[in-house]
Amino acid sequence: MRSVTGRTDHVVIVGAGLAGLSAALHLAGSGRRVTVVERAGVPGGRAGLKVLDGYRIDTGPTVLTMPELLDEALHAVGSSVRERLDLIPLHPAYQARFTDGSALDVHTDADAMEHEVRRLAGPREADGYRRLRHWLSEVYRAEMHRFIDANFDSPLDLVSPELARLVALGGFGRLGPAIGRFLRDERLRRVFSFQALYAGLDPRRALALYAVISYMDTINGVWFPRGGMHAVPAAMAEAAAQAGVEFHYATEVTGLERSGDRVSAVLTADERIAADAVVLTPDLPVVHRLLSSRPKRRLRWSPSAVVLHAGTKRSWSSAHHTISFGEAWQSTFTEIIRDGRPMTDPSLLVTRPTASDPSLAPDGRELHYVLAPCPNLQTGPIDWARVGPRYREELVRVLDDRGFSGFGAAIETSDLVTPVEWAAEGHAAGTPFSAAHTFSQTGPFRPKNLVRGLGNVVLAGSGTTPGVGVPPVLISGKLAAQRVLGRPSSS
Repeated sequence: MRSVTGRTDHVVIVGAGLAGLSAALHLAGSGRRVTVVERAGVPGGRAGLKVLDGYRIDTGPTVLTMPELLDEALHAVGSSVRERLDLIPLHPAYQARFTDGSALDVHTDADAMEHEVRRLAGPREADGYRRLRHWLSEVYRAEMHRFIDANFDSPLDLVSPELARLVALGGFGRLGPAIGRFLRDERLRRVFSFQALYAGLDPRRALALYAVISYMDTINGVWFPRGGMHAVPAAMAEAAAQAGVEFHYATEVTGLERSGDRVSAVLTADERIAADAVVLTPDLPVVHRLLSSRPKRRLRWSPSAVVLHAGTKRSWSSAHHTISFGEAWQSTFTEIIRDGRPMTDPSLLVTRPTASDPSLAPDGRELHYVLAPCPNLQTGPIDWARVGPRYREELVRVLDDRGFSGFGAAIETSDLVTPVEWAAEGHAAGTPFSAAHTFSQTGPFRPKNLVRGLGNVVLAGSGTTPGVGVPPVLISGKLAAQRVLGRPSSS
């Protein structure tokens, strides 16, 4: 494994998001002096917090899977998830609703899920589910430690017994047909393939190896931290600070000072922070600006999302997470990925965090997070300042028609986030999901975490390896730490 050259006694990390915090914990646990510089006033990055009229709103991810990765990062400094967080397991992990009026509670327990599948679609599909569950587990075992939780120096690093196993499992085929080998019911196929959108892909075209995302939430489990998702970076930052990591909040990095092929200091408006090594975690356009470099190739960016945060005066009989599928399915991906226009029959993620933690809203109130995938600004240069308010009303109407009757009338405060807001945060093409996981942007073909021409700079975050999502971003911080250390971290 290639690593940072020269001294690495003092590491400066730019960004206190999940990737930067993961790197900080792994590095501090291995004895490095670590300084984290964050432009916001609190840790979290995308996993931020907004307080609006008494509602505590998570501004980023709402689904927490693979908490063992978080535990691994905390363990590096002698702490643990059990010590720092109260994680609530979600049962069901989420509920899927369909326009024919049917619904499916998605359980991570095999027997409970088999019973649900049998109830919805009959014994043949229940048997298919059991076989699918086994296949998903096999894909995960073949993929996780060799292809996701691993640094690559060359595509040749892929060559391994695990690669042969992944090929035999059909991992380099297409996800949609792979799921179809086990399930015939269209509703069930959607439940086990929509996760490809997390990776910025149409399930029909995504590599089957991305079924590993389905494994994470339908088998490994889904949790919610009491206090909201922002409790995760808050706990990580607290553990890091107690381990000696120094944090500079409300401090924006303005540049990097170079000395030959090394970055010798990180610059802010008020200070020069000397560094032996640097970990950069912002989105790729910000990284290129700091490095005064141009991208080596044109990347394909993931679709974006419109998010409606709504504080309401009432609740509906919904699970913590609800996937509301539209009647249309195949055409929705064509609309947002190819045609660059919003879904005409949207499928939505509706999260009600107050289902698990009522303290996130004022007494007697509920908090809802409504996510609608949409084109990024490169694919669809939509005038969101004009379209946004109308699209908000469209989302409310759709919810009204899909079991959330009176949703609009119950809203007492709200916040709408569109690709324009994501772009203002520095996210390429106005998407918080970074580079799509196409074949040419997967594994060793994704933007590398070592910077060519600089011997002591490493990248972490969703734009580099292994990719998008809370688990990959936590891993990316660990992989960056390994590049600095030249070995696995002490976790």
